[in-house]
Amino acid sequence: MRNNMNQAFVHTVFVILAILCLFPFLLLFMSSITEESAIISNGYSVWPSDFSLEAYSYLWKQKLSMFNAYGITVLITVTGTFVGLLISALLAYPLSRRDLPMRGILSFLVFFTLLFNGGLVPTYLIYTEVFDMKNTLISLIVPGLLTNGFFILLIRTFFANSIPVQIIESAYIDGASEFKIFYRMVLPLSLPILATIGLMLTINYWNDWFNGLIYVTEPGLFSIQNLLNRMLVNIQFLQQNNLGGQNVTANLPMNSVRMAMAVIGILPLLLIYPFFQKYFVKGLTIGAVK
Repeated sequence: MRNNMNQAFVHTVFVILAILCLFPFLLLFMSSITEESAIISNGYSVWPSDFSLEAYSYLWKQKLSMFNAYGITVLITVTGTFVGLLISALLAYPLSRRDLPMRGILSFLVFFTLLFNGGLVPTYLIYTEVFDMKNTLISLIVPGLLTNGFFILLIRTFFANSIPVQIIESAYIDGASEFKIFYRMVLPLSLPILATIGLMLTINYWNDWFNGLIYVTEPGLFSIQNLLNRMLVNIQFLQQNNLGGQNVTANLPMNSVRMAMAVIGILPLLLIYPFFQKYFVKGLTIGAVK
């Protein structure tokens, strides 16, 4: 009886926590379908006092640009996640092997990148002047997003703790090469950590707007986050300077558009997250154990 009560209490607590986590998203969506004047007068509300799709109508007028931006975002997210996973796993696997020469020095070099970086100006000059990445899709994939030391160390820890050495040694005896061991044996056993890092990379690429702000000036290369951010900046500029005329700027649904932009930006991630959740929890838990 007591165990049942304790279990019911734990379930109740987690249900309440889940509701608290979902509440901001509910408030976000409801604010996006609320009349602008109602938001100004009454503030944000869970239930809209004046229902309106004006914010989404305003965004729909930019549909051609938004469809292109969504395509750019999907392309760089899929490409960057795949390449980032591949590079991180290829570097983490030899670091997880105790027989690797200079293993400690190489691990320190990876860890060092978590503590220090070259700074924004040198990084910008290298990517634009040396590698000529300005106004290219590569500039949305490589700088600061492709991989990082945290991901590499997390995968390395998973490999070291979860892949039995006996399996690798038996594969050596059977004549398997290093690449075949990595591809045929290590990767299939590492699905939890790969799904975890893949989800992190996907979120980083999907939410990234900083690289687009720095390296991209051509509208045809804007990602969805860059496009939404620039649309919001344009609305603010019009309202502050009244360049569209009094009637036009007064009717711009600035607050509800901001919420609608957030909904459009996070909706794809909310849809795919449930499919990766079980791998995410398992991979993060096992990979973090040292």
